[in-house]
Amino acid sequence: MLTIHYTTSFVKKWKKLKNKDQLRKRIEIFRQDPFDIRLKTHKLKNKLEGYWAFSINYKERVLFEFKINNEVVFYDFGSHDIYK
Repeated sequence: MLTIHYTTSFVKKWKKLKNKDQLRKRIEIFRQDPFDIRLKTHKLKNKLEGYWAFSINYKERVLFEFKINNEVVFYDFGSHDIYK
């Protein structure tokens, strides 16, 4: 099973969400299988090479990075603006 670490900015943004359930459900799916087809997990390119993203819904993504020893760091989430 994966160990997920959250950046401070990720946690602050999550606390401000009105509906936390959708993100929470996606994180649980991710924890079980980061490449579950429902997440549409994909590598990023160019200036974000080395990072990955998965879908929360049609518009929103989670930006993350795989680390060693089954650890993952979640950096940010939101629309495609998180890639800028």
